[in-house]
Amino acid sequence: MIRSFVFRNGKRLEQDVTEDTLRLLLYEEDVHLWVDLEAPTEEESRRILEGVFQFHPLAIEDSLAVTELPKADEYENCLFLVIHAVDYTSHEFKTTEMDFFIGRNFLVTFHRDPLRSVQSTLHRIATNSVGVARAPDRLAYTLLEFLLENYTPALDDLSNDMLSLEHDVLQAREADFFNRFLQLKQEVRRLRQIVARQLEVLSRIAHGEFRIVRSHLLPYYRDLQDRLVRLQDTADNYRDSLNGLMQIHLSLQQAQVNQVIKVLTVLATLALPIVAVTSFYGMNINHFPPTFEGRDSTWGWVPAYLYIFGLTGLLMGLTFWYLKRKKWT
Repeated sequence: MIRSFVFRNGKRLEQDVTEDTLRLLLYEEDVHLWVDLEAPTEEESRRILEGVFQFHPLAIEDSLAVTELPKADEYENCLFLVIHAVDYTSHEFKTTEMDFFIGRNFLVTFHRDPLRSVQSTLHRIATNSVGVARAPDRLAYTLLEFLLENYTPALDDLSNDMLSLEHDVLQAREADFFNRFLQLKQEVRRLRQIVARQLEVLSRIAHGEFRIVRSHLLPYYRDLQDRLVRLQDTADNYRDSLNGLMQIHLSLQQAQVNQVIKVLTVLATLALPIVAVTSFYGMNINHFPPTFEGRDSTWGWVPAYLYIFGLTGLLMGLTFWYLKRKKWT
């Protein structure tokens, strides 16, 4: 889909004009254009990018190909930007590339999927075109502003996943903890990479490296830079929170192991008397005949066993009392 808008002094004059009209309007001094290419065919892209605006072949090539890294390149007639919008769906960050061709009197945007930032900008133009469409660099700022604002719901969804994992850990329901932890760790790392690379690009614009962005707009782009810095800090906090959550998980697991070891140790200690006594007497009692083996005795097997178990119970009781006194149980 190809959308085109014609502005004069921020006011919208026409919309969805023909390609021939676009060629003519490029030479109008007091007119500027915005052409948005959303999921266009390769033929449509080349007609606009090559035929109408005659952009540099390298810029067109970068636009038609999927570019993983944000970038900023300055050509003779435009500034070419590659920026990525983000969305967090199915517990995974997904990026959508958006390309900007910013010229003296035109802005061309290219993206393969619908973007909320574009829809928000269209709504802003419909309500207050003078405030956002006075010049291509101002319009590009508005698109970038909405694009960064849409990071917030993605970060909220990521934060909810982290809170859910933390709750399950504290409630001892972390059967698949490591799988969820590793996935979140990977997504936080991906978020940090996305933000860091875009911060580098916007920092170059904010510091006036490109002449196409007018000097009085640089504070606005510095504001975008500050937003990315805050996003980067948030991503770092998420990383630290995940590391802390791992430490909590390991501590809880160690506490559980220690509790098990404690119980087993107490049981083993309590069993020591019966092991000692039965080991000593075990080979000297035989039910038939009911006497101690190898020697005469007036005891039958019942009194003998009562004696043995009574002695065992007494020693176990004394051992347990001693452990309680030492607060080892």
